[in-house]
Amino acid sequence: MKATKELEAWKECQRKAEEQKRIHREEKFCEQEKQIEEERKKLKHKSHTRISASRNLATKGRNSENIFLEKLKENSIPAPRSVGSIKINFTPRVFPTALRESQVAEEEEWLHKQAEARRALNTDIPELSDLKEEEKNPEWLKDKGNKLFATENYLAAINAYNLAIRLNNKIPLLYLNRAACHLKLKNLHKAIEDSSKALELLTPPVADNANGRVKAHIRRGTAFCQLELYVEGLQDYEAALKIDPSNEIVQNDAEKIRNIIQGTELKS
Repeated sequence: MKATKELEAWKECQRKAEEQKRIHREEKFCEQEKQIEEERKKLKHKSHTRISASRNLATKGRNSENIFLEKLKENSIPAPRSVGSIKINFTPRVFPTALRESQVAEEEEWLHKQAEARRALNTDIPELSDLKEEEKNPEWLKDKGNKLFATENYLAAINAYNLAIRLNNKIPLLYLNRAACHLKLKNLHKAIEDSSKALELLTPPVADNANGRVKAHIRRGTAFCQLELYVEGLQDYEAALKIDPSNEIVQNDAEKIRNIIQGTELKS
């Protein structure tokens, strides 16, 4: 019995609360109707004095009336009986840079290029028929080339990268890794060519491809220096430092190249 009485009392409180809300809404409705009526009177008064201005004011009056009416409709909706929670999931940013520092358009372009590169598979190769299924995958070939490079089998690694590039010539890391092999084998012009191709594909410059661009500049710069083209080599090292200014190894190497250039100028 006690529980029933408490329930009835609670319902009565709820009913009174709803009644108070209804009365409040009606009072608010009346106030807003008065505001609308006053607005109409003002507009009507102005229309007698200036005809051209009256049309603009009448339009604004109608818009204001619509806004008031929309608010009245919203206020007439009963309040919800229970409180819910809305869960919002934000789409995570692909890049860790702060929004004010990021280049959103360039980042999106880079992601689009990467997606296209993964789809750019060339299957019109006669040797494909003799390959295993995994050997037709550029990513698998890249990993194989990396393992061969780690064992210092540079020629075999180049062969793996060559086939991967024939399957897909849009992946910058294939050229970047092949350039490293050419450097080890002193194929300096080929190292420069592959590094340049990697830099061409590593565009637009964004945070996600910064590490690849640094490596490409260093490898090309190293090849230039080994060809005794120190000025060109220094330009690549300085380009790498612009991307990664805190890299002490690159700073030291760049200083050594500057000293060589200054020594050469003094001798001449």
